[in-house]
Amino acid sequence: MSHPSDDLPVVHGAVSDLGATRPRFRRSLAVAGLWTAACAGILLLSSCARYPVMEDDTVKRTAMPVFMLERKVPTELFLLEARERVYDRHAPATVYIEGDGVPYIDEKHVSDDPTPADPVALRLAAQDGDSNVIWLARPCQYFKEWRGYSAGDKTGGQANDKAGKKACPKAYWTDRKFAPEVIESYNMALDNIKAYYGIPVFNLVGYDGGAVIAMALAAQRQDIKSLRTVAGNLAPDVTAQIHNYQFNGQNSVNPRDYADRLETMPQRHFIGRLDRVTPPVVYNSYAQNVQDGKCLNATLVDNADHQLGWVEQWKTLKTLPTDCQAPAVPVKFDPTPLDGDKYKPAKKHK
Repeated sequence: MSHPSDDLPVVHGAVSDLGATRPRFRRSLAVAGLWTAACAGILLLSSCARYPVMEDDTVKRTAMPVFMLERKVPTELFLLEARERVYDRHAPATVYIEGDGVPYIDEKHVSDDPTPADPVALRLAAQDGDSNVIWLARPCQYFKEWRGYSAGDKTGGQANDKAGKKACPKAYWTDRKFAPEVIESYNMALDNIKAYYGIPVFNLVGYDGGAVIAMALAAQRQDIKSLRTVAGNLAPDVTAQIHNYQFNGQNSVNPRDYADRLETMPQRHFIGRLDRVTPPVVYNSYAQNVQDGKCLNATLVDNADHQLGWVEQWKTLKTLPTDCQAPAVPVKFDPTPLDGDKYKPAKKHK
């Protein structure tokens, strides 16, 4: 019985020529981090203004150069924003599922719009050179029309918008973002794609919270060929505990609860060495629930945190196998505490 809980293979630089440019890349991570922090401050000072046209332009600029075309995939509750490039009908397709976006503007206030300013999963999809590549946004991102219950129901449905359409309940980017009905919506979306293009099987890639949805689909369906997660929230209850917020297990699926159904699923999980949102302990918590880990592959990736560093390395990372062969040579996790104590001066003992 294998438990790959404390060790992972590590990718140093991932790209063969990255070593020569690594100092510059690390500086770019630092600059990007400062820019993000500055923008967060600007948003707070401007009452957290959002500009949907800019977010839509980001999607267009990312998808159009790689010929991924717009489509809205219908489900019972949502219309899911999608970008699709299908050159080879009746052949396998890789489906990327977006992250959580912007569910909160701070610790106490829920965002009015969960649409991500930086759709990482879409940018990963744009790096994928396969013939059939599809990206699915999360419920209420980009397109907020609500097709479900009336306003004021158990999901916290909001009043109609200016166009007279029911607005998407905020619960679906907070407490119910991993609810069973959300998973069922993605089942409907895959069924729609399968019928529309004649796709026989899917390879799933989930980023951030999209990993929860991808894993739930892989546990439920018979047409999933492989599973990859990137900075995935593989144990939402553990992530909630790390960041000191409440996880409502009654409203959400949890990959740890169906890990046994994924034991024979070829899978690889990519964890950023610099990730403080879903650090290695989150993967560990999921891996401990896998009885037979022969199909459980994981890679600790240099120069990547929760958001930055993935797109630049994805073409190489995606070539790593998702198989059920002999495990890779393990590398110990960096035991850096999450509170940053590693960087504090050691206390001198008298």
